[in-house]
Amino acid sequence: MPKSNPESTFGISSRLALFYAAIFALIGVHMPFWPVWLTAKGLGPVEIGIIIAAGVGTKVIFNPIIAHMADKGGQRRPIMIGLSVTAFFIFALFGVTGDFWTILLVTVMFFAVWSPIMPLGESLTMLTGHGSEKAKELDYGRIRLWGSLAFMATAIGAGHLISGRSPDIIYWIILLGLAFTVAAVWALPATRAPKTTGSRFASLDVLRDRRFVLFITACALIQASHGVYYGFGTLNWQAQGYSDTVIGWLWAEGVAAEIILFIFGTLLVNRFGSVALIAMGGLAGAARWFLTGMFDDLGVLVLLQALHAFTFAATHLGAIYFITRRMPASVSASAQSLYSAMVMGLALGLSALASGKLFSLYGAGAYLPMAAMAAAGGIIALSLVKRR
Repeated sequence: MPKSNPESTFGISSRLALFYAAIFALIGVHMPFWPVWLTAKGLGPVEIGIIIAAGVGTKVIFNPIIAHMADKGGQRRPIMIGLSVTAFFIFALFGVTGDFWTILLVTVMFFAVWSPIMPLGESLTMLTGHGSEKAKELDYGRIRLWGSLAFMATAIGAGHLISGRSPDIIYWIILLGLAFTVAAVWALPATRAPKTTGSRFASLDVLRDRRFVLFITACALIQASHGVYYGFGTLNWQAQGYSDTVIGWLWAEGVAAEIILFIFGTLLVNRFGSVALIAMGGLAGAARWFLTGMFDDLGVLVLLQALHAFTFAATHLGAIYFITRRMPASVSASAQSLYSAMVMGLALGLSALASGKLFSLYGAGAYLPMAAMAAAGGIIALSLVKRR
């Protein structure tokens, strides 16, 4: 097979990077500031926890179904285009919601079509990066970091933009971000995977791998330990007296830390192994959440936010490489979607649900159970390292 020229590799990388930038530019507004919009609609901490849990938990049902369709047909991009367009129109319905139940309904509808986009994109990226001679130079970490850069930029920008303005501006920024996402998905390479040949639901084949199940459990505990941070980090910092601008910078700092890790991601995976990175994430999470629950000094918070490089980025990077190297390409969408459904769906959804109650009762003390979850995940990952 002929060697690729740098322009072709650069073009593929650019289109993939644009996808991550679009997705995480939107998340950079939605994650830290959507609870502010919900609060302005009159929802309390417990109701917000239910809304977040419902949205995240929707992944458990819809991600494996959509992924099974993708694996059966071997295609990713056409399905992603349809999902992104539908997500835009459903999110627009939030503009006419006014109470808890209508917000809950639109949330479930939106995440049913939005949630599968990311794991399908991860599958497409890794297939593109490992499936042909043309793409052997692609580096997942350095493509993925553009998503983190976009998250950081929008978290900072939104913090400045919404300060002193109506929370309705959050809705309009996210809607604009969805339009940009549609364009970015349209520009993705049309990479195909081998079709699955069996008639059984692909996710069931993936779950027969016991090592994969332990891997999912470890990642679920570590990523779910972010439940209080994702759902109530902004509200907690507001209660501690920090401005929206400072809060935006704190969110951005965590992402800056993960960018640095992604830059050296391939080197770290090759040096330590994917499972060891996951274990590092769990142990860092135990320290980060325990200390966040105990201290509210800005200097301490700045130091703790740097640990996001490990609690999220190292765990995620390890997970993506673990799946790619262990699972056949024919079930890659199902493996990625199962990871998303169980880790970022079921586990994080249950954590978000519990976080609403914990935060309403204990405030910053809600971080302490999160520290225990991260520690448990780290211990399970360490057990996998020893089984290598």
